[in-house]
Amino acid sequence: QVQLVESGGGLVQAGGSLRLSCAASGRTFVTYGMGWFRQAPGEEREFVAAISWSGGTTYYADSVKGRFAISRENAENTMYLQMNSLKPEDTAVYYCAATRVPRLDISQAMNPMRYNYWGQGTQVTVSS
Repeated sequence: QVQLVESGGGLVQAGGSLRLSCAASGRTFVTYGMGWFRQAPGEEREFVAAISWSGGTTYYADSVKGRFAISRENAENTMYLQMNSLKPEDTAVYYCAATRVPRLDISQAMNPMRYNYWGQGTQVTVSS
């Protein structure tokens, strides 16, 4: 069983930056693939980024490519999402997720159904 807790959300002006963290419990964190998703009001949950167990493989949604960076520190059981050049359309609740599959291919990584564990989410609001 893995428990995930996100932090780092908040209110920021357009063009600003935030760093989200996802702290995981459990000794098996190092073997799990991880991902970030987001959900805006009235919208479906959408894929943001994913990272393999080692950090060697990463994927990004086209909408965040070049602005966001996903990383993980297995020794600290923590995953991060560095968000730069934020836009109002990035406003959403951001969720971290874990999958028992160490490394998903891109189509699998983008599918929320592939993830076994979810955090409660952290709100990110970008003002214009």
